[in-house]
Amino acid sequence: MNKNPIAYSKSYTMKKFLLAITLVVPLVVFSQDAAELHKNGRAYMQNGDHANAIIVLNRALALQPENMEIAKDLALNYYYSKEYTKAISVLRPLIDKETADDHCYQIAGDSYLALDQKKEAEKIYRKGIRKVTNNGALYNELGQLLWSQGDYSAIKQWEKGIESDPAYPGNYYNAARYYYLTTDRVWSLIYGEIFLNMDPQNASAPEVKNFLFEGYKKLFADANLEKHNTEKNNFVGAFLATMNKQSSVANSGITPETLTMIRTRFILDWSASHAGKFPFRLFDLQKQLIQDGLFEAYNQWIFGAAQNLATYQTWVNNHPKEYNELIRFRQNRVFRIPAGQYYH
Repeated sequence: MNKNPIAYSKSYTMKKFLLAITLVVPLVVFSQDAAELHKNGRAYMQNGDHANAIIVLNRALALQPENMEIAKDLALNYYYSKEYTKAISVLRPLIDKETADDHCYQIAGDSYLALDQKKEAEKIYRKGIRKVTNNGALYNELGQLLWSQGDYSAIKQWEKGIESDPAYPGNYYNAARYYYLTTDRVWSLIYGEIFLNMDPQNASAPEVKNFLFEGYKKLFADANLEKHNTEKNNFVGAFLATMNKQSSVANSGITPETLTMIRTRFILDWSASHAGKFPFRLFDLQKQLIQDGLFEAYNQWIFGAAQNLATYQTWVNNHPKEYNELIRFRQNRVFRIPAGQYYH
């Protein structure tokens, strides 16, 4: 028997310390292992190796079942692998507990949609919108689902997405395409050009350029543009009245060259008469391009390619300086519509 109480005390303290290490260390390793596995899983995902990402992320989620970021990444890899039921099963607990974020609702909704379970997809999108009211992607997805069912109320979702999350480009594209197919003469032009500046490399960009070019032809098909303000919208009224002043230029037809002239005059008039009441980033961009001597190149980029690709390429070859300066201008800017500049 150890008769030294101090030695016993030290021995007892050491045993307690060792026991504490035994209890704590696994928790530290537990946390570090999950984080490291998550990091490795994301690396696989970024390289497009979804099968290995799923293996690693499943192990990470087993260590931290409540980790929403791991769950989202795992579900997304299942989605990319077309294992939609598994993607839903990963996210369903988060959605049922209402601990999910907007991306959870989007991935789950898209997965239901891929399984052709449209009612379930709609429920998920609407639930996500109720929880996260400023997520443009959810409005966009719900709008596309409604549109696929022939429900024209889809435009209400895209408009709400534009209003609540003006930095998300998808709603501008779908709204522009919708309005181009209607008798509207303004919003397809506004939304389409915003989309091009937000996401110029998108695969839909050539389509948008085409309906912008054709949309201006529709606009100037009538001698009196102002009659198209059927909704009595003040912004639209100002737009049409200002554009109507340039109507005589359309006597030569609508071409990239006449559009450059029309739109230059429009911006100068708009800046003098309406910019104070209706500040608008798209028109500020056009004004900046005019001041920098790049507006012709910008209009050729939009309308020249839509009118005739070979002719546009000839223009590029003959104007290398302007073309390259426009590229640099666009590369150095991220175009976004700020909150509060919604006029529809």
